[in-house]
Amino acid sequence: MFRRNFLVSALGAAAAPSKKPLNVLFVVSDDLTSTALGCYGHPIVQSPNVDSLARAGTRFDRAYCQYALCAPSRASFLTGLRPDTTKVITNGPDFRDFIPGHVTMPQLFKNNGYQAIREGKMYHMGVPGTVGTDRWQDAASWTHNGSPQGKEHNSKGEGRNLTPEIAQGVAMQYVRTPDATEQADYDAANRAIAHLEKYRNDPFFLGLGFVRPHVPFVAPGEYFDKYPLARIKLTQNPANDLDDIPKIVTKTLPNTSFHMKMNEDQQLEALRSYYAAISFMDDQLGRVLKTLDRLGLRENTVVVFQSDHGWHLGEHTFWQKRSLMEESAKVPLIISAPNQRTRGKVCTSLVELVDIYPTLAGLAGLKPPENLHGQTLQPLLDNPGKAHKPAARTQLTTPAVDGRAVRTANFRYIRWKYGNEVAEELYDHKKDSREFSNVATKPEYAKELARHRSLV
Repeated sequence: MFRRNFLVSALGAAAAPSKKPLNVLFVVSDDLTSTALGCYGHPIVQSPNVDSLARAGTRFDRAYCQYALCAPSRASFLTGLRPDTTKVITNGPDFRDFIPGHVTMPQLFKNNGYQAIREGKMYHMGVPGTVGTDRWQDAASWTHNGSPQGKEHNSKGEGRNLTPEIAQGVAMQYVRTPDATEQADYDAANRAIAHLEKYRNDPFFLGLGFVRPHVPFVAPGEYFDKYPLARIKLTQNPANDLDDIPKIVTKTLPNTSFHMKMNEDQQLEALRSYYAAISFMDDQLGRVLKTLDRLGLRENTVVVFQSDHGWHLGEHTFWQKRSLMEESAKVPLIISAPNQRTRGKVCTSLVELVDIYPTLAGLAGLKPPENLHGQTLQPLLDNPGKAHKPAARTQLTTPAVDGRAVRTANFRYIRWKYGNEVAEELYDHKKDSREFSNVATKPEYAKELARHRSLV
């Protein structure tokens, strides 16, 4: 029996019951920064399908991951628990080793009679190394556990490794391929479409994980052609940008600081390749959304689009992830739900990816585990201007370093502990939205520093 929530007056119109249980299409793009999407204001990136989803739902402008690395972030939002609880703080462990009995988000739907379907990267998947395998994908979460196939850097076509000294999976490598059908994201979209056809009359939770724009940047040449190098602008940083950043930061990012040793021409190629991978992913999303509409399923399906974390594109000379600064911690997040009262609106309240689990459970009228760390976003779908939480937290923990970040309405605070040393960063977003000036040592910010220390 499906448990449906009829407390519309308490939870708002976004939770209004339908004749059938609400379906969920949960889409996760890998390594996608919000700054590289049209609906978030990028001047040249073409992402029409993500943009159309934003017009049909709510775009969250200040959504934050709990860990800026694939496995820890995914284990966190799929369990609804923070990394200190899942114990997944690298790309190796399985969360079941630490919390074996926990009911994950897709598992909750599975336990309540839904088809819980995975196609692509949901939990951690090494890209490119374990694409097409089901390693780490947690069989207990799914009724169907699918691993689309892709040739990745071995795809036919012309390409280049811009950082040949760096290992696969981090190296800035691209391939212009003539054949979209060789790619995991194309296969994932095909499989998702087939599931929608098959289960159009059954309740489903469809987890669709795209591996792009994660490196290697592989896409048909037509997507590269959308971005002539002459139109691409490099990120500009002040000459002294790194002078007030603790030295531990660049030591924590040994391969991805200082532009990964790429010259300006190589950085332009990297940006073009990243943009091309985004547009290719966006087209695969579009094929799935068109099927959802063709089958008449949109009116009864909650659609979530998000990334697992952000990504640097040269800010502070950083590329990729694993920093605690805004570009790495902030994620794109769009939710479109049946019966929500407002559409095409922007929510600027602070939200976290741990909030997704209780949100989807609430919209479907399912009772989630009581130990979840997030809080439902349902009220924000009806009223995007409503306050949500006072702070969003992201961490970066290694055996040698403990990094913690807190994002509040107007500040970002970062605390690093390594050995007996403590280093701090504080950024005033009212004056410095790009976090170029660390004001942690300035006397006029002493009260804010003390306040944020208590929040970490």
